[in-house]
This record gives sequence, C-alpha cells and structure tokens, in this order.
Amino acid sequence: MKILLIGASGTIGSTVREELGARHEVITAGRNGADVIVDITSPESITAMYQEVGKVDAVVSTAGSTYFGPLTELTPENNELSIESKLKGQVNLVLLGHPYVNDRGSFTLTTGIIMDDPIVGGVSSAMAGGAIKAFVTAAAIEMPRGIRINNVSPNVVAESIGTYGPYFPGFDPVPASKVALAFRKSVEGGQTGQTYTVY
Repeated sequence: MKILLIGASGTIGSTVREELGARHEVITAGRNGADVIVDITSPESITAMYQEVGKVDAVVSTAGSTYFGPLTELTPENNELSIESKLKGQVNLVLLGHPYVNDRGSFTLTTGIIMDDPIVGGVSSAMAGGAIKAFVTAAAIEMPRGIRINNVSPNVVAESIGTYGPYFPGFDPVPASKVALAFRKSVEGGQTGQTYTVY
C-alpha cells in the first residue's frame, strides 16, 4: 500500500512509520523534517499536500496540537489551538482528502484516552478528541467508494512519560509499539467507524 502519514516525527508517529514501513510505502508529511511539508491548520496547505502526493491507499494522522492547562485558565484563545489543530486539522484531512484515497482505502485519525478517562488540565484536548471520535462514527456510514475511517485512542505512552507523566497519575503507560499496532489494525484490517482504545 501507499500510505500518507501526517505527524511522522512525533513519538507515536515515528513508531507508526516504522511499523507500517516494514510492509508498505510510507510518505511522511509534517511541519518539518518530512517528505512533504504541511500545516494541518491551513486547508490550503492540506490541499497542496494531497496534490503533491497524489493518490494513496491510506491516510494516517498522528498530528494535532492541543492546549493543556486548568479549566480556570482555559481561555477561548487557548482553546482555539485544540480546535484549529487537533479537531479541524484532522477533520479537514478527511474532507479534503477523500478524493485522493483509492477505493476501499482508509483514514485513521488520533484521539486520546482522556476523552473517556479525564485528567486535570486535559479539558481542551479531551473536547477535541471526543469530537473526532463522533466525527469518525458518523462519517463511517457516508464515506464514498468503500473508504473506511477509524480513530486510535492511546493511553499515555511510556516513551513520553517523562514529559506527560505528571498529568497522568495512576495511569499505566503503554509502549508506543503497542499503539502502532492499533494503527496497523486500522490500515490493514476491514473495520470502519471504530475507536481503537490502547490501554
């Protein structure tokens, strides 16, 4: 398969690239250090990316920035980061990208455990993840030409515990390699409209 992976430079993205790259052609896209440069907050940039890459069998997104901080400090401006990047950015990858995905291809987006298992400071991120989950569920029944769509909801990953550990007290971290298997399941499997939660 020819797979377009957006966000390949991150902890999860790089592991997904390694997992899928063992069997498929993976083209990376991101803000820097990728085969194709893209800013997912810009519909024009997303369109330019698809035009450059052309037809693909799968689109995988491990991209999307969010705001972390207490609810009492969450301003509309801070919240826009999550809305513009993680939410609208990933949704627009689908809205603008489905004509570039081959028949019976797939989209796999990224959500996160805190949309179902909240943490202090994670309101904005949880909101974006929950919206993506609902979008995937609803879009699955309307996707054209047999294209599938799923999302992966990872727990905090062990490789990032040094950075994010204080936000996730009592959570049992998972290795990024286990998260990558959920992306493989979405890309290579046959299910659609699913949320693959990785505990």
